[in-house]
Amino acid sequence: MIIHLDMDAFFASVEVRNNPELAGLPVVVGGPSKTRGVVAAANYEARKFGIFSAMPMSQASRLCSDLRILPVNMPLYASVSSQIHEIFNRYTPEIEPLSLDEAFLDVNGSIKLFGSAEDIARRIKQDIKDELRLIVSAGVAPNKFVAKIASDIDKPDGFVVVENDAMQDFLDPLPIKRIWGVGKKTEEQLHNYGIFTIQDIREQSERWLIDRFGKHGDHIYRLANGQDKREVISDVRAKSISSENTFVEDITNKDTLVAYLSHLTEQVAARLREKGRKGKTVNIKIRYHDFTTIVRSKTLSAHTNQTQKIWQAVNSLFQTAIPSGQVAVRLLGVGVSGFGANQSEQVDLFADDDKHNELDEVSDKINQRFGKLKIHRGRKI
Repeated sequence: MIIHLDMDAFFASVEVRNNPELAGLPVVVGGPSKTRGVVAAANYEARKFGIFSAMPMSQASRLCSDLRILPVNMPLYASVSSQIHEIFNRYTPEIEPLSLDEAFLDVNGSIKLFGSAEDIARRIKQDIKDELRLIVSAGVAPNKFVAKIASDIDKPDGFVVVENDAMQDFLDPLPIKRIWGVGKKTEEQLHNYGIFTIQDIREQSERWLIDRFGKHGDHIYRLANGQDKREVISDVRAKSISSENTFVEDITNKDTLVAYLSHLTEQVAARLREKGRKGKTVNIKIRYHDFTTIVRSKTLSAHTNQTQKIWQAVNSLFQTAIPSGQVAVRLLGVGVSGFGANQSEQVDLFADDDKHNELDEVSDKINQRFGKLKIHRGRKI
């Protein structure tokens, strides 16, 4: 069985935990409205006003006059994320992080020690609540696709278990937008054919879907039938370490996209250093509103886990990959691969390596110990 764990309104929840006077108030994390900032995270009190991530902060402020706006504190969230992963590691080493606030866990090898997958998920939820004073939603299912839906279906503080023989009963009533890869355009096309639920998809033949949607139709058919063979790939076994962000609403502002890339870069670099790994190939992933996806990569002169070097490559790739004019982006991702056995770096006498390595080291140590200190680079949402 696979467990998908997703922290509830993670950034905002951490801020409220650290500032109890904010409890019960609408809180968002992001950039100020006067500087074209956007919402990076919104707690559930703010969501009641229709506020969601990637929304312009100026719009969020108009929707809720009492909104509490806090700046992004990525080192704090990364520090808390490390504490969460320490709890995960008590129960299994097979952890595939998707971002700072969610991960897949394969617990099949841990059942003899800790009980069923359901038992393990309950213990993790309770540990996070007791030790970190945060809430996580959990989905337990035979595969990644169903587990991720299960963790989201009853948020906040959700806990849903889907057994193998109950998968179709669970999936069938759900709207087609629950299927990964079914965006607004595909949803509209399926609606035109009278298809609204996952059961409606299953009642079509695989050939019918492929004829109309190509390879994407085969993907839709398999997921609608609960078929997902992807394994949980832990950082230890992974050939790359990456992080990505899927936006609730498409983003067209390039400055905002650059800010999100900066945060993703800091997440990836911190995980590389935490795992003691260095990579030589940096890649970015951009998925547009129509689900067209491009991946661009750059090979560096030496292996690195230095935030600044990775950021320089990420920013360069983005600036050359993004087309001129307005584009609507649905997803951004940053990854580092090319882990070599010999990762000694050639010294550049004219580089500021010592300065940047020291900055990374000090930032990691301070934020791991204190969390609340705002040690991070100057790029902000």
